[in-house]
Amino acid sequence: MSSPTPRRRPSPAVYRRRRLVALLLALIVVAAIVAGIWAVVAQPWRSNATETPVVSPSPSASASADAAASAPADAETPAAAEESAAPDDAAAADGAPACNAGDVTVEGATSKESYASGENPEFSITLTNTSDADCTINVGTSAQSFTVTSGSDTWWRSTDCQAEPSDMIVTLAAGQTVSSAEALSWDRTRSSVDTCDSADRAQAPGNGASYHLAVEIGGISANGTTQFFLN
Repeated sequence: MSSPTPRRRPSPAVYRRRRLVALLLALIVVAAIVAGIWAVVAQPWRSNATETPVVSPSPSASASADAAASAPADAETPAAAEESAAPDDAAAADGAPACNAGDVTVEGATSKESYASGENPEFSITLTNTSDADCTINVGTSAQSFTVTSGSDTWWRSTDCQAEPSDMIVTLAAGQTVSSAEALSWDRTRSSVDTCDSADRAQAPGNGASYHLAVEIGGISANGTTQFFLN
């Protein structure tokens, strides 16, 4: 009887190829996990609203926009935003019309009614399609505005130091309510476009001082303000 033929050990080159394949597979798995986590974290709205792509204007459309630039605007454009979408500007791929003020109810909310000393207030927006038809609206950061006042004194505007505003067009189904998934924090200082990088901004008084939050989104303002207190 002949003895069994001994198995040949793979060459070093084969080992290197196997290790390379294993490393590539591991990298693919890690990349897929990271992409999934980012998709959840980056989503700014908690709802079943249908997001539609924001289409860049064609050269002819840009020319038309330039020609109309001299027309008076209905609202002040935030300094940090290059372009802010109004309700009539929002258009969805499914053909739903833009939401109008009569179609949508906008409400501002604070995380608490009263904040302890050193505790930063957090703000959010809720909007409801009160009409019987679907409509589209820009809910991106370029179309959001939070303003804090105390009496006649305006203390803070979210648009004063807004970084990289972006658009996000969504379709609101009839009767649907959506709200911001992540709250916006106010550091209790006076804002200004000239003091965005300053560490010496004036601190808002506490000791039970009363403040009001006003919000706007997609060119539609809340009907009233939300009161809160700083201690």
